[in-house]
Amino acid sequence: MSIAGKLLSLLRRKNEYDSASEGGIEALDRSRLPVHVAIIMDGNGRWASKRGLPRSAGHSAGAETVRDIIRACKDIGIPYLTLYSFSTENWKRPTEEVGTLMDLFERYMKAELAAMKAEGVRVRVLGDMDKLPASLAGVFRDSMEATAGNDSLVLNLAVSYSGRDEIRRAAGILVGDVLAGRLKAEDVTEAAISDRLDTAGQPDPDLLIRTGGDLRVSNFLLWQIAYTEIVVADVLWPDFTRGHLIEAVRDYQRRERRFGEVK
Repeated sequence: MSIAGKLLSLLRRKNEYDSASEGGIEALDRSRLPVHVAIIMDGNGRWASKRGLPRSAGHSAGAETVRDIIRACKDIGIPYLTLYSFSTENWKRPTEEVGTLMDLFERYMKAELAAMKAEGVRVRVLGDMDKLPASLAGVFRDSMEATAGNDSLVLNLAVSYSGRDEIRRAAGILVGDVLAGRLKAEDVTEAAISDRLDTAGQPDPDLLIRTGGDLRVSNFLLWQIAYTEIVVADVLWPDFTRGHLIEAVRDYQRRERRFGEVK
């Protein structure tokens, strides 16, 4: 069977699982849904290797999962979704794989833009876009401009992103504001820092999901996840379904969030 044929067969099985889990949305407590869900999408390469496929096939399958999970969040009623798509550390990967990923990002955005506009999805990009290929950066900027008025779901794509670099860039803006007299040193509060992060104006994530089974946050949203609930899914990203998402939300709803207080 060809690589494309294997992918179609695997995705067909996944869609059958998704259809079987549709009723799970109705069982969720609508009054306690997470407002912002962040996902570390891990396992594309391992998924491909286990099936004797090239890593690029894993990334393509992962892109299909992105499409499914965006729609699942809309169906559930989650207004903010942040996907860790490409870290600053990922630039160290083989040149061929990085190039494949950049091409995939560009093709995905071009293919999905019309649907995102129609479905009310607003695209935001987190990270240092200056490091991206000019054509991809242009596609991202066009997508953000074209969807700026949408309010059904805010989709944050973290690309060329790291939490430490985000904080470093925010600190640089703060230093510039203080030196220019726009801000006093004593005005550098937590809110002032948050206002200069890539996620400015958005609520911090309520729920962080990591696929692939690893127990680390991988330099992702380090400032924003101070009190975020974490769910680790022992499933590789291309196999992650809306059923897994619903179960993660159900797990979140079973927890008591205290934020350091005693209840």
